[in-house]
Amino acid sequence: MEEKKELKFGGMIWWQALICIVLCAIPMYMGTQTGSMTGTLCSIFAMAVLFNEIGERLPIWNTYIGGGLLMTFFGVALMKYFGMIPEDAIANINSFVSDDANFLEFYIVMLIVGSVLALDKDILIRSFVGYIPAILGGLVMACVFGVAAGMIFGVSPVDTIIKYVLPVMGGGNGAGAVPLSNIYETVTGDAAANYYAFAIIILTVANVFAIIGSALLNTVGQKFPSLTGDKKTLLRKGGNLARDDKKIKTTIEDMGAALLLALACFSVGRIMNKTILPTIAGAAIHQYAYMIIFVVILAATGIIPENVRAAAKRLQSFFSGAMGIVIMVGMGADFDIAELFSAITPGNVFIALMIVLGAIIGAGGVGYLVGFYPVDSALTAGLCMANRGGNGDLACLGAADRMDLIAYAQLSSRLGGGLVLIIASFVFSFFL
Repeated sequence: MEEKKELKFGGMIWWQALICIVLCAIPMYMGTQTGSMTGTLCSIFAMAVLFNEIGERLPIWNTYIGGGLLMTFFGVALMKYFGMIPEDAIANINSFVSDDANFLEFYIVMLIVGSVLALDKDILIRSFVGYIPAILGGLVMACVFGVAAGMIFGVSPVDTIIKYVLPVMGGGNGAGAVPLSNIYETVTGDAAANYYAFAIIILTVANVFAIIGSALLNTVGQKFPSLTGDKKTLLRKGGNLARDDKKIKTTIEDMGAALLLALACFSVGRIMNKTILPTIAGAAIHQYAYMIIFVVILAATGIIPENVRAAAKRLQSFFSGAMGIVIMVGMGADFDIAELFSAITPGNVFIALMIVLGAIIGAGGVGYLVGFYPVDSALTAGLCMANRGGNGDLACLGAADRMDLIAYAQLSSRLGGGLVLIIASFVFSFFL
């Protein structure tokens, strides 16, 4: 007779997990929780585990909408909106995840290094060569679809491109909408805030569509397996796309070496961004972009020992698996869902939707032509251009269950976003 399995909740026996959640939440609501990393993680996991389990178990949502990670994001955002999270807890979470401690930065660094080093070098080189055309395909079709939608609501093609397409496809807020506003002010003499106020609204609407679109792309991949790969790389007919590190034994020393390597790669990006080559053709190049290029060079040359590469992949797997819900709580706590509500007008919603749809079709179509799986190309080269940058990348990848594609997503937000800034400088100069 088979022993009945105990219901698991957050990896624990369900009633034990619920006790832990309550114990973690009590100090947060009593106002006695410390603002240290440990105290903040107590508050984060009290919400993260609960919402993640709901999202993973809720029918339809878990299959078609985005599962536990997306439920965590929207659940925390709604709790914040309705005042169900104490203000000091919100401040602590924001400080830890994205502000002072910036755990988000550390998380992204570990994902980039591990995901790139896990790839076979030949496949890596071939996939990165075709990636810029896929980004441009998404950008062109976003313009086409956006202009067509704008004409329906009486918006001129020039205004659609300047006010809608460029902010959406610009690589997010800090790397896109903000520098776009500065370029606008420099060229026109009008206040940057006048451009930014509308740009951030459209970007917010498009970001939600990008996240939902990511979940739908995952569903497409499940229904039609030939349109997607192993969720780790983009290239079709590439044989064994990811390195098989299961047979490589890694020690604690190897993990330490991988951590040191990741931090060194981050430092190279920082040095390039702040000192050696901060701009190209007047456009600021993000440190992640330089970091990705450096990691790709390391992976392509094969100078990193196999045991260190395998250890980096293990670290990446841990962060993408166990720490993903932490990041989603941080994004939900930093997301003002009221902005979304204020931006929901028929014209804005439809134009933003069509821009996102154009990015999917363009990036997926061109990606297929250069040898990529269309689902994964549409996700990374399309939707990760049309969201709110780093946070949006993680939300989209989480919704699509493809966190291993973080390096490509960051290329979209950083290098692709930089390309949009260069284009914008010419568009503003010519038409305004």
